[in-house]
Amino acid sequence: MSSFVVEGGKPLYGEISVQGAKNEALQVICATLLTKEEVIINNIPEILDVLKLNELLQTLGVEIKKIDTGKYSYKAENININQIYSDDFYQKAAKLRGSIMVVGPLLARFGTAIIPKPGGDKIGRRHLDTHFFGFEKLGAKSKFNHDRSLFSVKASKLKGQYMLLDEASVTGTANIIMASVLAEGTTTIFNAACEPYVQQLCRMLNKMGAKINGVGSNLLTIEGVTSLKGTQHTILPDMIEVGSFIGLAALTQSDITIKNVGFEHLGIIPQSFKKLGIPVERSGIDDIHIPPLKHYEIETYLDGSILTIADAIWPGLSPDLLSIFLVVAIQAKGSVLIHQKMFESRLFFVDRLIEMGAQIILCDPHRAIVIGHNRRVPLHAIEMSSPDIRAGVALLIAALSANGTSKIHNIEQIDRGYLEIDKRLNNLGANIKRL
Repeated sequence: MSSFVVEGGKPLYGEISVQGAKNEALQVICATLLTKEEVIINNIPEILDVLKLNELLQTLGVEIKKIDTGKYSYKAENININQIYSDDFYQKAAKLRGSIMVVGPLLARFGTAIIPKPGGDKIGRRHLDTHFFGFEKLGAKSKFNHDRSLFSVKASKLKGQYMLLDEASVTGTANIIMASVLAEGTTTIFNAACEPYVQQLCRMLNKMGAKINGVGSNLLTIEGVTSLKGTQHTILPDMIEVGSFIGLAALTQSDITIKNVGFEHLGIIPQSFKKLGIPVERSGIDDIHIPPLKHYEIETYLDGSILTIADAIWPGLSPDLLSIFLVVAIQAKGSVLIHQKMFESRLFFVDRLIEMGAQIILCDPHRAIVIGHNRRVPLHAIEMSSPDIRAGVALLIAALSANGTSKIHNIEQIDRGYLEIDKRLNNLGANIKRL
């Protein structure tokens, strides 16, 4: 288990570029299983979760070539479907949440797939019912082996159907789309997720020859085709990383320009930071500049009551950013209620922030009230452990703002989602050592 030693209390300065979107990468890489032809993907973040997914696809027989930094070629011409029964496949798939998204493409192309209960962040219950509901609507039969925690699904032929999803699951929608593009007839998905990641997947599939209409809405219509061809695709900048850097700059009083942010795809993120008193404006062609902020003040509602920052399905605020909003509010003027609706274990990391001197009341597993210090009381350094990707980065930001030297263990969780974050922040003047 690796650790970061963080010397805090020092403003950062300079420019930082944004990596490709992790959540999009996991989807479009799995989609390469849908064709025998070559698919080239640009702007791939070479983070742990993506590299593990590449290894999983190679286990199945996908030829993967690194063309350049962040640019990879995928060719799934010679897939050995029997590899899904191997211990090697089981072990690799079980370590990665994104592995669930190989099921839709394998079912569509080979009529069968199995997947162990996937790993990933331990942030609460993350059931997969929506995925298998969609597969079964298309005509597949699924089973769950409790002894091995193994899902299996089979179909002699997939046939398009109308389906109303019980939740707008991002990965569930992506998986069902990938199963539907090669199904016979028309599939209609209502209450589909429409996050930029899903939109990008649909655009890539349409370039491969799929016929998906309604992209960007929660009603998708998919006319099945018999085969897909190769293509080239470029992944969007990671909006979660953009939000993380905005929060970092505000809390540490830094002067940072975030480069190539994909501003038009950020949705409500800039507006939400403005509610905390942080100015987020487009700078240059596609950058965001956050100036040093001595103070920032949280808005109230019109009647003077305490503001709530809550997650919601797109175009609402991503749940992946609530940890960042929470940590930024620690040094704001005013108070805010952070309401994490989707995952019941994601706010428990606030114990570490309270130990650092933050004023936070954890109301229940989903809600926390942050009473801002308005910079009157600095955080102090402690030793802590990263519980998941987003909480890990929030703790890193807190450590960079704190007086003294903090130590963060289990930083593999941070590495899963942020590429060489220590080196990139050290280039801005941070002092982070990896042990």
